[in-house]
Amino acid sequence: MSIALLPDRGVLEVAGPDRAAFLQGLVSNDVAAIPAGQAAWAALLTPQGKWLADFFVIPADDVLLLDVERAQAASLVQRLSRFRLRSKVTLRDVSADWHVHAAWGAAPDVAAIVVPDPRLAEAGWRVLAGAALPADATAEDYDRHRLALGLPDGSRDMESEKSVLLEGGFDELNGVSWSKGCYMGQELTARTRYRGLLKRRLVPVDVTGPLPAPGSALANSTGAEVGEMRSGRDGQGIALLRLDALGRAPFRAGDALVVPRIPGWMRLPAREEA
Repeated sequence: MSIALLPDRGVLEVAGPDRAAFLQGLVSNDVAAIPAGQAAWAALLTPQGKWLADFFVIPADDVLLLDVERAQAASLVQRLSRFRLRSKVTLRDVSADWHVHAAWGAAPDVAAIVVPDPRLAEAGWRVLAGAALPADATAEDYDRHRLALGLPDGSRDMESEKSVLLEGGFDELNGVSWSKGCYMGQELTARTRYRGLLKRRLVPVDVTGPLPAPGSALANSTGAEVGEMRSGRDGQGIALLRLDALGRAPFRAGDALVVPRIPGWMRLPAREEA
């Protein structure tokens, strides 16, 4: 087993008798159907269906804990609070009270809240503890593990108010409920899926040469731009790529050679190559 403290993660607490119903109408996944000992991965969208944030929703006693990007915690409290109206719910940033960890390779036997990562079994477990646990891996090790699986990492890979969920694999990675009913941004998300409107995807890539900086343009052999680099580390990365260009790999960004690596969990539509 490997376990790493993730200092860039924070925790929000959603409490009150209406906590599940409150989130149910706002986020992409079915908060009301989370089994005991499990978690849901969900996103908050704009009314136009564009990504704002994603997080793990973890039931704990009489509250819901949201494992979020620490840098987004305060703004998420503000955003969610706008929709409270008469709901009997309270929202607090409790990042100071919790330490978020990730574990992979074997189930951790620790005194903490431990739930399987709902995206992929291979991703491991999310671990919330009141104090930092003994770790045998670093956040950078977990980042390499994430990149090897091709999992997006929030704002490092998605663009606020621009990205749509299906670009980030939320369908295959269990981040969207297609049966729960309405939530903010549902119309565009459903239309993108059922009308086959998706043109780009976040795709894991292998990089030979210097790792391109986030936002670096990627071009095919003719020089045509096919996408851009997002997060990466040690020869692995995530890139936003045009689906119609995938058959024209490898790509280049400066002196780097970039080759898409389609993971087994990813479902791509039949495409015509550009």
